[in-house]
Amino acid sequence: MARLIDRLGAPKLRPRRLPPFQSLTHAVIHQQLSGQAAGTILGRFRALFGDDGFPTPAAVLGASPERLRSAGLSRPKASYVLGLARKAVDGYVPTLDECDRMTDAEIMERLTGIKGVGRWTAEMLLIFNLGRPNVLPVHDLGVRKGFQFAYDRRKLPDAREAWHERKWW
Repeated sequence: MARLIDRLGAPKLRPRRLPPFQSLTHAVIHQQLSGQAAGTILGRFRALFGDDGFPTPAAVLGASPERLRSAGLSRPKASYVLGLARKAVDGYVPTLDECDRMTDAEIMERLTGIKGVGRWTAEMLLIFNLGRPNVLPVHDLGVRKGFQFAYDRRKLPDAREAWHERKWW
């Protein structure tokens, strides 16, 4: 990776610093959707709760799965968002200040214990919301395609190769 950074420059991360509940809800809504489709659903989701910005976890808990589905969330995603809201109300989802005191591994362990929040979702929070520079989401297809392109390989590396095999860097 050092050669790529030397050639292209270091990435310039501007973390969003949203409350983790909000960032994770964004990520869950975006899972396996195009950015445009997810943006539309996210806008409808927010509109369900009025114009006061992003809904609180307590406000989301007050919504039925059917109400969330009316914004375009699938049945599983509505369940995940409600479960995430419950975990946030219960104090299981760390605040920004708590995240600042936690290691990447501690955050990953905590967040992946929430149904609907897998490794990719937690890594997206670490990178784009918290600005953590030492996260490499090797399970992400775009990252693996980037490795393939950057190292001029015919075969798409699997996650193990992208992470462990020195031949890729």
